[in-house]
Amino acid sequence: MALKLIGAGFGRTGTMSLRDALGMIGYGPCYHMSEVFGNEGFPSYWARVARGEKVDWDEVFEGYVSTVDWPACTYWRELADYYPDAKVLLTVRDPERWFESTQNTIFSKFHRDSFYAEGADPDQRAMVEVLYDKTFQRRQNDHDHVISVYKAHNEEVKRTIPADRLLVYEVKEGWDPLCKFLGVPVPAEPFPRINTSEDWLARPGKGRDSH
Repeated sequence: MALKLIGAGFGRTGTMSLRDALGMIGYGPCYHMSEVFGNEGFPSYWARVARGEKVDWDEVFEGYVSTVDWPACTYWRELADYYPDAKVLLTVRDPERWFESTQNTIFSKFHRDSFYAEGADPDQRAMVEVLYDKTFQRRQNDHDHVISVYKAHNEEVKRTIPADRLLVYEVKEGWDPLCKFLGVPVPAEPFPRINTSEDWLARPGKGRDSH
């Protein structure tokens, strides 16, 4: 099964809500960061990618129809080339609100330190380094740097992917533009909204810290 949709947008742009939404319109299962942590052996693929080794993308995404979020979005260009018939979805949101969300969640000290703690899974750590090192040069708490990387990434996707293959999308737009782009009917159910910063911070052990 080849991927039909490649998510090029960074995490914290509504990607988990989008994951569920795609499953509701025939584009699931969707490969999200949560899939990596939830399946034994998945981090090892990305550890190899992080070391510069070649992987078989069909093996990495076996059984999946679409991708969103990290770590796959880091390799949007490679995936778009490998799956030339797949459409590309760039999720975006206001840069300042996106930055604030990252600092409360995936770039918080608690979250970062958990991957470097004694006994942490080395494959998970290597996979996360795709995010912390390759994408943000381990400056993920530097406001100006992080936002400049975010904006540059989005502009590069828009310059590279032909307009007829790309949807630039905010999840607050709901079903209509997404379903039109994919050529599927609009569901009767509301568009899902999950994994907000409030949801994240309410989980046991997550704690609020921003640096």
